[in-house]
Amino acid sequence: MKKIYLFAAAASMLFTAKAQDCSGGRYDQEIFNDFDLTSDIQYGSNVAFDNSGTENLLLDVYEPTGDTETSRPLIIFIHGGTFIAGSKTGDDVKPLAEMYARKGYVTSSINYRLGMNNLLSGPDESDASEAVMRATQDTKAAVRYFKKSFAEDGNPYGIDTNHIYLMGSSAGGFTALHLAYLDKESEIPAFIDMNDPSLAGGLEGESGTPGYNSDVSAVISLAGALGDVAWMESANDEPVLSMHGDQDGTVPFGTDMISVAIYEIMEVDGSETVHAKAETLGLKNCFKAHYGADHVPHVNNAAYTDTVDLYATQWLLHFVCGATEYCKCNTTEDPTPCHEAPTSALSEYTKDEAYLNTYPNPAYNELNIHANGEEMERVEITNINGQVVYSKRLNKLDHKIDVSQFNEGIYFVKVSTAKGIQTNKVIIK
Repeated sequence: MKKIYLFAAAASMLFTAKAQDCSGGRYDQEIFNDFDLTSDIQYGSNVAFDNSGTENLLLDVYEPTGDTETSRPLIIFIHGGTFIAGSKTGDDVKPLAEMYARKGYVTSSINYRLGMNNLLSGPDESDASEAVMRATQDTKAAVRYFKKSFAEDGNPYGIDTNHIYLMGSSAGGFTALHLAYLDKESEIPAFIDMNDPSLAGGLEGESGTPGYNSDVSAVISLAGALGDVAWMESANDEPVLSMHGDQDGTVPFGTDMISVAIYEIMEVDGSETVHAKAETLGLKNCFKAHYGADHVPHVNNAAYTDTVDLYATQWLLHFVCGATEYCKCNTTEDPTPCHEAPTSALSEYTKDEAYLNTYPNPAYNELNIHANGEEMERVEITNINGQVVYSKRLNKLDHKIDVSQFNEGIYFVKVSTAKGIQTNKVIIK
């Protein structure tokens, strides 16, 4: 996957939602001494990942103690854990949910369906992506739950549905980004089995509260990634704040392969690539790189928690209160310059204009390779262990390969043309 190397100035966003009253330090400082917690509210249910039964989906709500405001912004926190572990009370989200409740927000931390097929034998791209899809469907249901509570139940949580924000950590960051940008049925990768009972209902899913939309105002990703930044399409997409350690050994900082347990699964676009694509679109974004830090450094680390607070608070003040400033890098509070993606001779993001097509994907008996406009000079296929399983010199635009004898798994098709070398990932069943 090629990265983006052109940058455009972020366009100003027109505020369609009325700004909140932010006087007295509300939404900026922890002006409330405590919060009231309501635990284990059921916001929906859905089929478990392995179709073994139905899971109830629960969330917690935090409200500032003694607050008389009845129309407050809502932040939904999404925990991490590689889509196989973690919870709404985890150290990556609970302290933040408490902090922002003391600032005057209504906050919620949600559980979502966990589990990944073939985890012990070795999950593939389909298994991992389906886990992300289930979490995204569940989070959409949580957003819808709060919108229904406002419209039909007398607004029991005192929220302003024009100001709903997502903040996700690690797998939760994945989920927030996928909710924001994977927004067309046509974008769902072919290797995701949307006919599986646990994935019924398309992008919105069937986890609860149909009839309401799952739109949010902006997202915050803490060490998350996106399956494909080609899903980010316009300056009108949801604005994004990304924070990520540049030494992250769990979720790629830029574009790279990601692993589950010992299994290398698929290529994803980390925060650096998300930031760069946002820049090319003129999409409002902010990117804080934690230089020298590994994965989710804010967990149990006061200094990094303070940095998350600094950046997330100002980001939210921009949308909630109409503050002009929205990114704290290169300011007096954080003089570190804003991160820039590596420079290159490339002048545009070209993945979605790729000159190589490989299909079908997954492939069962035959794999077709088509080069758009440039003859292929060489084709090489390697398995996930880097072993070359096929190699051939060519001088044509189209090539067909019999893969019926290949072992099932993930393979990488590397094709050389006059334009250079491009590698596509395929699954062979």
